[in-house]
Amino acid sequence: MVNLHKIKQEICEIGDRLYKKGFAAANDGNISYRVSENEVVCTPTLISKGFMKPEDLCTVDMEGKQTSGRRKRTSEVLLHLAIMKERPEVKSVVHCHPPHATAFGIAREPIPQCILPEVEIFLGEVPIARYDTPGSKNFAETILPFVKKSNVIILANHGTVSWGETVERAYWWTEVLDAYCRMLILAKSIGRVNYFTQSEAQDLLDLKAEWGMKDPRAEMQNCDICANDVFRESWKSVGVEQKAFMPPNYTCSVGGNGKPVEASSNTDTTTDQEALIQAITDRVMEALKK
Repeated sequence: MVNLHKIKQEICEIGDRLYKKGFAAANDGNISYRVSENEVVCTPTLISKGFMKPEDLCTVDMEGKQTSGRRKRTSEVLLHLAIMKERPEVKSVVHCHPPHATAFGIAREPIPQCILPEVEIFLGEVPIARYDTPGSKNFAETILPFVKKSNVIILANHGTVSWGETVERAYWWTEVLDAYCRMLILAKSIGRVNYFTQSEAQDLLDLKAEWGMKDPRAEMQNCDICANDVFRESWKSVGVEQKAFMPPNYTCSVGGNGKPVEASSNTDTTTDQEALIQAITDRVMEALKK
């Protein structure tokens, strides 16, 4: 039997973490937990997630109708319910605005892969859902193409949403993602990003399979392991385009535990830019000598 008060306390604790991490400014963000087949506890609207009390929370049915609570439920609970309907095993959903991950959603830059082991194992490819007005039915449906192939989604020009079997686990994916995005931005500011080699990338996918964790790339034929191929078909409608992070072109032929069959060199756009600058400099120096 679910301990409702304990669940509400956990939601408030995670809300406090969101607020202290800077993931939910003012009254940003919302959290939910499914306590029964047709009942979901969720955070109310217009309240700071860092100062919630268990009695502030409310409950809704699976269609979003509020069934209890002295405060009005968050308008964005429809997003949470859409995820729970697609993934019945999901118990909790966390939506917030982590700055570094949200920056990728604003820039419409896909999250590069094959850089950090923990991200490869626990997150895999992270999709970016198209923008729609928050709180609407259409907004809730933006995640439907991705929810069965990921545990966290970036919402274009909005924030992130992640889910799991507990409130803390749902929150974890967002924290891992934002930490990774911060590392990417810092590394790029230093000069360049180095990617895993072809064999290193495949080793991580094999390890993930050994641990019983699914990765959509394992179901694809002739995919580019590091090229964000899983959700590429959605990019045009969302406006996503690789500009800041250009991955190496590692081709794989996977069906189960298949190994990569071909690979190109491991390069970054910075290398190409440096070569171009050097070539121009050399020509200018030659012209000055004359």
